[in-house]
Amino acid sequence: MSAPCSPAGCSTARAARCATRLVEIWQANAGGRYVHKRDQHPAALDPNFTGTGRCLTDDDGWYRFTTIKPGPYPWGNHRNAWRPAHVHFSLFGTEFTQRLITQMYFPGDPLFALDPIFQAITDPAARDRLVATYDHDVTTHEWSTAYRWDIVLTGTHSTPMEQEGHDD
Repeated sequence: MSAPCSPAGCSTARAARCATRLVEIWQANAGGRYVHKRDQHPAALDPNFTGTGRCLTDDDGWYRFTTIKPGPYPWGNHRNAWRPAHVHFSLFGTEFTQRLITQMYFPGDPLFALDPIFQAITDPAARDRLVATYDHDVTTHEWSTAYRWDIVLTGTHSTPMEQEGHDD
């Protein structure tokens, strides 16, 4: 079992303007296992954890989830290959066919340098935009730590998104 954590932030269409939208997350559990039949990692499944969540942003574009910090997991890309802890985010536009997918990572993960997906983003500043920051002001007293991660959809400082057809 892992301690609760709360990813929170604002979804913006431009650097200064937030947009209301449906935000969906999915992630591995604290042991690094997804609740999915294709995941054969021998880590235990937590019967109290589904690994998914959805919320609508408020009128200013803010979202917040209460979940757990996921664990890293092996993924078979090469010998002893592990993905860093991350949460998948899906942002929907005005229709379900308008969907962008990205990943939020946690600060200081030693697996960043070994992860080809993270390293595929060649611009270090763009990679940095995928890493949340600990935010003590958003932390819930004696309940959960919090990580601030704003998702910028357009412009020169936009959050890197996954290419269509990528399913990790």
